[in-house]
Amino acid sequence: MDFTSLALVASAAYFLVVVALYALSAQSPICGFYARSLASWAALLICACYGVISSVALRISGYGGLSQWTTARAFKWTMRLFTGVEFVIQGEEHLKTRPAVFIGNHQTELDVLMLGAIFPPYCSVTAKKSLKWVPFLGWFMALSKTVFIDRSNRNNAMAAFETAAQHMRSERQSVYIFPEGTRSYTAKPEMLPFKKGAFHLAVKAQVPIVPIVVANYSNLLHLQSRRFTSGKIPVKVLPPIDTKDLSAADVDDLVHRTREQMMRELVAVTELARSQRVALSSKEASEANGVASGADHRQRAEHRTTQAVAAT
Repeated sequence: MDFTSLALVASAAYFLVVVALYALSAQSPICGFYARSLASWAALLICACYGVISSVALRISGYGGLSQWTTARAFKWTMRLFTGVEFVIQGEEHLKTRPAVFIGNHQTELDVLMLGAIFPPYCSVTAKKSLKWVPFLGWFMALSKTVFIDRSNRNNAMAAFETAAQHMRSERQSVYIFPEGTRSYTAKPEMLPFKKGAFHLAVKAQVPIVPIVVANYSNLLHLQSRRFTSGKIPVKVLPPIDTKDLSAADVDDLVHRTREQMMRELVAVTELARSQRVALSSKEASEANGVASGADHRQRAEHRTTQAVAAT
């Protein structure tokens, strides 16, 4: 069996496994978790392959800065089709800020889909240097002007940021960074401490910071509980924060002010989402259902009492 035939057989088997797991998900939620997880990896691979091809074509035609935007949009629609998860954005007008350093809270791997939904044209991400050598995904990132950071070497990391700052000024290219540095996997509206790289970059380039806050979505995806369901997740894009005339001495205060603002918005957008029965943790969902059931029970009891009184 040649490679092409083997690849087709493997793809067909993968597809059938995902379909079977989806079919079983109504009876077994854990099947839904594995179905959407496998579908997500398939979407990522498909869109990474597309990204390699589109990045080459766009660079040849002189529009290389659009590579990550067009691939992000492809991933957005592919993932919505495969998993039923959608990010709903408020404040989209702020995504037009260019160039800018966009920053956001980082919860799980599903944030890649969030990037697909919000990613503006002429923007690129930063990534750890080791991802550069991952087949397909790394090739796409290398071709699409990703800023690779060597986290094990501070001097190399700062040099990469210096190069990125110069590129931002000359090409008007924006950058998206998760300042927490890693995924939090939290079930609460909270964030890890911020690293300063994104803020140093914004100050070096003298471009605004645009904070993006994603409501906690642990009811839709919570890896520890093996839960992955469909639904809508609110995202709020905050107004740009100006860095003009700021210096490295101002970075600590900038980090503090920005994180405090994002924390307030994170709590608010999550509370609003949960009041609308979106983005509830499993415990909160259970408690909410219990409260609702209790209220329904009391209403039925009161209704029966009223009917009994009326009958007498």
